[in-house]
Amino acid sequence: MVQETDNPCHTPGHPNGFDLTLKRHFDASPEKVWQAWINPDLLKQWFCPRPWSVSEAVIDPRPGGVFNTVMNGPDGEVMPNSGIILAIEPNRRLVTTDAFTPEWKPTGVPFMVAEVTLTPAADGGTDYVAVARHWNAETMQQHEQMGFEAGWNAAADQLADLLKTL
Repeated sequence: MVQETDNPCHTPGHPNGFDLTLKRHFDASPEKVWQAWINPDLLKQWFCPRPWSVSEAVIDPRPGGVFNTVMNGPDGEVMPNSGIILAIEPNRRLVTTDAFTPEWKPTGVPFMVAEVTLTPAADGGTDYVAVARHWNAETMQQHEQMGFEAGWNAAADQLADLLKTL
Protein backbone atom coordinates (compact mmCIF):
# COMPACT_ATOMS: atom_id res chain seq x y z
CA MET A 1 0.00 0.00 0.00
CA VAL A 2 1.33 3.44 -0.96
CA GLN A 3 1.12 5.98 1.81
CA GLU A 4 0.39 9.54 0.71
CA THR A 5 1.92 12.52 2.48
CA ASP A 6 1.49 16.28 2.44
CA ASN A 7 5.25 16.73 2.13
CA PRO A 8 6.09 17.12 -1.59
CA CYS A 9 9.56 15.69 -0.92
CA HIS A 10 7.93 12.37 -0.09
CA THR A 11 5.04 12.40 -2.52
CA PRO A 12 5.31 9.77 -5.24
CA GLY A 13 6.08 11.36 -8.60
CA HIS A 14 7.69 14.51 -7.12
CA PRO A 15 11.41 15.28 -6.78
CA ASN A 16 12.73 14.66 -3.29
CA GLY A 17 15.53 17.22 -3.07
CA PHE A 18 18.27 14.80 -1.94
CA ASP A 19 20.86 16.21 -4.35
CA LEU A 20 24.58 16.91 -4.02
CA THR A 21 25.91 19.34 -6.63
CA LEU A 22 29.33 20.27 -7.97
CA LYS A 23 29.72 23.36 -10.20
CA ARG A 24 32.94 24.14 -12.03
CA HIS A 25 34.23 26.06 -15.02
CA PHE A 26 36.67 24.40 -17.41
CA ASP A 27 38.93 26.17 -19.90
CA ALA A 28 37.96 23.69 -22.59
CA SER A 29 35.08 23.37 -25.00
CA PRO A 30 32.04 21.26 -24.14
CA GLU A 31 33.14 18.88 -26.91
CA LYS A 32 36.44 18.18 -25.13
CA VAL A 33 34.76 17.75 -21.75
CA TRP A 34 32.25 15.42 -23.39
CA GLN A 35 35.01 13.26 -24.86
CA ALA A 36 36.58 12.94 -21.42
CA TRP A 37 33.25 11.60 -20.15
CA ILE A 38 32.34 9.13 -22.90
CA ASN A 39 35.75 7.86 -24.04
CA PRO A 40 36.64 5.01 -21.64
CA ASP A 41 40.40 5.53 -22.04
CA LEU A 42 40.04 9.21 -21.09
CA LEU A 43 37.57 8.54 -18.27
CA LYS A 44 40.04 6.15 -16.65
CA GLN A 45 42.56 9.00 -16.36
CA TRP A 46 40.47 11.29 -14.15
CA PHE A 47 37.21 9.74 -12.90
CA CYS A 48 38.17 8.99 -9.28
CA PRO A 49 40.48 10.87 -6.92
CA ARG A 50 44.06 9.68 -6.65
CA PRO A 51 45.51 7.52 -5.19
CA TRP A 52 42.46 5.57 -6.37
CA SER A 53 42.34 4.63 -10.05
CA VAL A 54 39.91 3.27 -12.62
CA SER A 55 41.08 -0.06 -14.05
CA GLU A 56 38.05 -0.70 -16.25
CA ALA A 57 35.51 1.52 -17.98
CA VAL A 58 32.81 0.36 -20.36
CA ILE A 59 30.58 3.02 -21.89
CA ASP A 60 27.89 2.41 -24.50
CA PRO A 61 26.75 6.01 -25.22
CA ARG A 62 23.03 5.54 -25.81
CA PRO A 63 19.93 5.43 -23.61
CA GLY A 64 19.99 2.02 -21.94
CA GLY A 65 23.69 1.54 -22.71
CA VAL A 66 26.07 0.47 -19.98
CA PHE A 67 28.13 2.88 -17.91
CA ASN A 68 30.39 0.63 -15.85
CA THR A 69 33.61 1.38 -14.01
CA VAL A 70 35.88 -0.50 -11.64
CA MET A 71 37.69 1.67 -9.11
CA ASN A 72 40.80 0.41 -7.35
CA GLY A 73 42.12 1.68 -4.02
CA PRO A 74 45.73 1.97 -2.90
CA ASP A 75 45.31 -0.90 -0.42
CA GLY A 76 43.85 -3.36 -2.92
CA GLU A 77 40.22 -2.24 -2.61
CA VAL A 78 38.06 -3.00 -5.65
CA MET A 79 34.79 -1.15 -6.20
CA PRO A 80 32.79 -2.17 -9.26
CA ASN A 81 30.16 0.37 -10.28
CA SER A 82 27.58 -0.88 -12.75
CA GLY A 83 24.87 1.20 -14.30
CA ILE A 84 23.22 2.47 -17.41
CA ILE A 85 22.78 5.67 -19.32
CA LEU A 86 19.30 7.11 -18.93
CA ALA A 87 19.66 10.17 -21.16
CA ILE A 88 22.34 11.45 -23.48
CA GLU A 89 22.63 14.71 -25.40
CA PRO A 90 26.08 14.78 -27.02
CA ASN A 91 28.30 17.62 -25.82
CA ARG A 92 25.52 18.81 -23.49
CA ARG A 93 24.09 16.30 -20.98
CA LEU A 94 24.67 12.79 -19.63
CA VAL A 95 22.44 11.05 -17.08
CA THR A 96 23.42 7.70 -15.57
CA THR A 97 22.11 5.49 -12.77
CA ASP A 98 23.00 2.35 -10.89
CA ALA A 99 19.29 1.60 -10.41
CA PHE A 100 18.90 -0.56 -13.54
CA THR A 101 20.73 -3.13 -15.61
CA PRO A 102 20.94 -2.76 -19.41
CA GLU A 103 17.93 -5.10 -19.53
CA TRP A 104 15.98 -2.45 -17.54
CA LYS A 105 15.81 -4.73 -14.52
CA PRO A 106 16.05 -3.11 -11.07
CA THR A 107 19.43 -3.66 -9.41
CA GLY A 108 18.14 -3.96 -5.86
CA VAL A 109 19.37 -1.03 -3.82
CA PRO A 110 20.01 1.98 -6.05
CA PHE A 111 22.45 4.59 -4.80
CA MET A 112 21.97 7.53 -7.15
CA VAL A 113 21.24 9.09 -10.49
CA ALA A 114 24.13 11.22 -11.78
CA GLU A 115 23.55 14.09 -14.19
CA VAL A 116 26.33 16.04 -15.87
CA THR A 117 25.43 19.20 -17.76
CA LEU A 118 27.85 21.06 -20.02
CA THR A 119 27.03 24.64 -21.04
CA PRO A 120 29.17 26.62 -23.49
CA ALA A 121 30.62 29.68 -21.75
CA ALA A 122 31.27 33.08 -23.33
CA ASP A 123 35.03 32.60 -22.94
CA GLY A 124 34.98 29.41 -25.04
CA GLY A 125 35.13 27.19 -21.98
CA THR A 126 32.47 25.08 -20.32
CA ASP A 127 30.27 25.64 -17.32
CA TYR A 128 30.04 22.20 -15.73
CA VAL A 129 27.40 20.99 -13.30
CA ALA A 130 27.48 17.47 -11.86
CA VAL A 131 24.55 16.42 -9.67
CA ALA A 132 24.24 13.25 -7.61
CA ARG A 133 20.54 12.60 -6.95
CA HIS A 134 19.72 10.16 -4.15
CA TRP A 135 16.55 8.28 -3.30
CA ASN A 136 16.56 9.30 0.35
CA ALA A 137 18.33 11.40 2.96
CA GLU A 138 20.25 8.40 4.28
CA THR A 139 22.03 7.65 0.99
CA MET A 140 22.69 11.34 0.42
CA GLN A 141 24.28 11.60 3.87
CA GLN A 142 26.26 8.42 3.21
CA HIS A 143 27.59 9.98 0.01
CA GLU A 144 28.52 13.17 1.88
CA GLN A 145 30.34 11.10 4.53
CA MET A 146 32.16 9.16 1.80
CA GLY A 147 33.67 12.51 0.80
CA PHE A 148 31.45 13.69 -2.04
CA GLU A 149 32.69 17.29 -2.00
CA ALA A 150 36.41 16.54 -1.69
CA GLY A 151 36.28 13.49 -3.97
CA TRP A 152 34.23 14.98 -6.78
CA ASN A 153 36.31 18.19 -6.64
CA ALA A 154 39.56 16.19 -6.78
CA ALA A 155 38.26 14.26 -9.79
CA ALA A 156 37.20 17.55 -11.42
CA ASP A 157 40.73 18.93 -10.83
CA GLN A 158 42.11 15.83 -12.55
CA LEU A 159 39.64 16.36 -15.38
CA ALA A 160 40.80 19.98 -15.73
CA ASP A 161 44.41 18.79 -15.96
CA LEU A 162 43.51 16.19 -18.59
CA LEU A 163 41.57 18.75 -20.63
CA LYS A 164 44.75 20.85 -20.96
CA THR A 165 46.35 17.95 -22.84
CA LEU A 166 43.52 17.33 -25.33
